[in-house]
Amino acid sequence: MDILLLVKAAIMGLVEGATEFLPVSSTGHLILAGDLLNFMDHSKRSVFEISIQLGAILAIVWEYRQRFVRTFTGLGRDPIANRLFINIAIAFLPLAILGLLFGDIIKAHLFKPVPVAIAFIVGGFIIFWAEKRQKQVTIQTVDDIRPLDALKLGLAQAVALIPGTSRSGATIIGGILFGLSRTAAAEFSFFLAVPTLGIASIYSMYKARDLLSVDDLAPWAVGFIFSFVSALFVVRALIRYVSNHDFTIFAWYRIAFGVIVLITAYTGWVNWTVH
Repeated sequence: MDILLLVKAAIMGLVEGATEFLPVSSTGHLILAGDLLNFMDHSKRSVFEISIQLGAILAIVWEYRQRFVRTFTGLGRDPIANRLFINIAIAFLPLAILGLLFGDIIKAHLFKPVPVAIAFIVGGFIIFWAEKRQKQVTIQTVDDIRPLDALKLGLAQAVALIPGTSRSGATIIGGILFGLSRTAAAEFSFFLAVPTLGIASIYSMYKARDLLSVDDLAPWAVGFIFSFVSALFVVRALIRYVSNHDFTIFAWYRIAFGVIVLITAYTGWVNWTVH
């Protein structure tokens, strides 16, 4: 057993879980971390990244298990459960449709360190802009979201097809601009992640089934576990954080991180090799 490979898998799992639900782009971090670690060949790494996303999704399901159970058992009878289910379905559609239409083109041209770094920086300035705007909260909880609000949130999430943008960041910042409280925007982003990432992961793994191998089970299991644990910690911490803070700190982080990547790529200090 390759211990170094397992250590790298654990690091990749930590990166996925720690960044999936923060407005900093898990995809961007995984691209850059995988490159620095020289982790697997590109094709296998892509499948690995998909598999450990499922660990982060499981963390959401576990953390909000009572809400998910109430929603599914209440479908058809409970108006609140029906509304949440419909809203998630509506918000899911824009990313699903645009992903099917343009996903391959985006992966071919933008899944590289420099475009990711630029998206980090641009996203940071967008967060600054969003935080400085005068905002009136009209939607306090997830249960107050209407179908039109859900569609807007879905369109915001679709921006995250650009790697480095951040799915959760686009949804949360979009939600704040649309009048959601920070907690409602964050929680809806969590709930929306389950079908968005779950379906995308299963579909992508099916397409890449020829690359699946029993020999890779150990690093995938390690990455999955570390992704689950770190995501669970981050989800709980983020909900506590947003109740009293804005997202300015993440804007500074995105800009600093993006600038470092651009400098190291330009100077050759780091040999970014993602293609």
